[in-house]
This record gives sequence, structure tokens and C-alpha cells, in this order.
Amino acid sequence: MNTEPRTTTVINTAIAEDKPASGGFVGFLKRSVQQSLAFGTLIALVLFFAIASPNFFTWTNISGVLLSTAVVGILALGTTFVIITGGIDLSIGTGMTLCAVMTGVFVTNMGLPIWLGVLGGVATGALIGLINGTGVAILGLPPFIATLAMMMIAQGLALVISGVAPIYFSGTPSFKQIALGEMIPGLPNAVLIMLVVAGIAIIILSKTLMGRFTYAIGSNEEATRLSGINTRRWKIAIYVFAGAFTGIAGVVLASRLDSAQPQLGMGYELQAIAAVIIGGTSLLGGRGSIVGTLIGALIMSVLLNGLRIMSIQTEWQTVATGIVILVAVFVDSLRNKRS
Repeated sequence: MNTEPRTTTVINTAIAEDKPASGGFVGFLKRSVQQSLAFGTLIALVLFFAIASPNFFTWTNISGVLLSTAVVGILALGTTFVIITGGIDLSIGTGMTLCAVMTGVFVTNMGLPIWLGVLGGVATGALIGLINGTGVAILGLPPFIATLAMMMIAQGLALVISGVAPIYFSGTPSFKQIALGEMIPGLPNAVLIMLVVAGIAIIILSKTLMGRFTYAIGSNEEATRLSGINTRRWKIAIYVFAGAFTGIAGVVLASRLDSAQPQLGMGYELQAIAAVIIGGTSLLGGRGSIVGTLIGALIMSVLLNGLRIMSIQTEWQTVATGIVILVAVFVDSLRNKRS
């Protein structure tokens, strides 16, 4: 039986709020307003901290903000796909750490070429995504539980594999150029990597079947399944894709620190998820954008950097982050009720 017309109808209906070409002009307008509000918030934060501290609005500090945004931004880009499907991924922080450790093992301990070690780190992230996706799509586990378990597993494996000690890349000095080199003078390569993967994410989310099915699953998974689409297979693919972003973030973080620190990672998942929500992606699924996520990641980085420059204690920085997450979820809840 030919299910193509029915499938197309379901997908177009599911993503109508996010794609103007599908007839969702009102949804597109709402998304534009949300992104404008997020961008306005970013500008307001920059102006506030620029006034509060003369050291904020310097190119050295701005470059540092962009550099710190790169890791959270890359994590958030992958997480955007998962959250649009109506899922969640709590394992990206410790998963990133495990990917960094595995990159260190491949490059430093095993002496593999840098490119192969980087590929191994990204593949580790994809494997984490595969396990998460299988747990959610095949075993029927709630995404929160499946990824919470993976968060603990990844944290433990990172400590075990590294021997609870950092793995340094002192034998391969060129490794740190992945993140800290400057193909464009004054702009760290990590930022370029974030922009490149963001471009890839935009194309995939807006121009490919994976993107269309991501919106469709998040909007109405049952209707999408009944239309003849193998939602289990696509959910696994989405988690694997997001996991690859976790691997890229792990490589960038290891390169930035010139070492794989097995005790880092906890807390990054909260910043990434907050960036996604601030950018307008709905926790209920079916709505989101890559541009909004990038703006959200910048907001998180500017906030933490500004508080640090103002000599606010780390404990209060954590409180501020928690408040931002709470406000973001509250605003998302209001958006969903109005919809």
C-alpha cells in the first residue's frame, strides 16, 4: 500500500508551527518573536555587564566568552534535536567527559594519529547516543531515566578508564590547535567549529528527512508512526546524531584544556538544556530552532562570564544559573498553555 500521501500530510501538519513553507505562518511569527526576545535579552545582558565592569567589553574577554560558548553551544545543538522529539538527554555532560578521556586514550596512551583519535572521540559520543536511543525507542524507557543511567555510567567509565587522573596531550602539542588555533586572527578555532556544526544542524533540521521526522515525532509520535514511518529507527538515529555532537564537544573541551579531565562534565548538561529552552525549543517537543539555541548558549556564557568578572562567588553563580533555568522552563510552560 502506498502511504506516501498520508505520510506527507502527517509530517507537514506536525511541523507547520515551525516551517512557514508548510503553512504555519503564525507559528513562524511566534518563533521569530521568541528569538527576538532571546536576542534582546542577550543584548541587555551585554550592556549591563559592560556598564558594570570596564573589563567586560574587551576583545580578550569577548573572545573568551565565545570560546566558553563553543563547548556548551555544541552540546546544546545536539540536544536541540532530542528535545524537539519530546525527549531529554541528561548524559551529555559526563558523556562529553568520557569522549574527551577516550580521545586522550587514543592519542596519548595508544599513540594513534590525532585525526584518528578525534574520530574515536566522536564515535564514542555516537555510541553513547546509540545506547540512549535504543533504551528509549526499543526498550521503552523514559528518556529521563535512560539518559540519567547513562550519565552515571559515563561518569564512572571516565574515572575508571583514566585511572582518576588527567590525560595530558603534552606529546602532541598540535592537538590544542583544534580549539585554540586561529584560522581567523583573534577568533579561536573552537568558535569556528561551533558555527560549522551549527550550519550542518540547520541544514539537517530544515532540509532533510531527519529534520522533518524530528518535528513530526515531537508533535505527534503516534500519528507519525501510524502514517507508516518507523519512529523507533528515526529516534535512534536522532540520539546517535546528538551523541556525535557530544563527542565533538568532548574533543573541543580536551583540546581547549590540552588535557582530558575525568572529573569535569557534571553541570554542563544543565547549561546546554537551559540554552535550548531559552532559545525557544519546547520541552514538550515539536518546536525549536538552531539559531535560538545558539542565542541561548550565548546568554548562558555571557551571564556566567559577567558574574565572574564582577567577582560574584561561584556559589551565587550556580544560584543564578538555576534561576535562569527555572525562568526558562516557566516561560516555556506559558508558551505551551497559550498554544
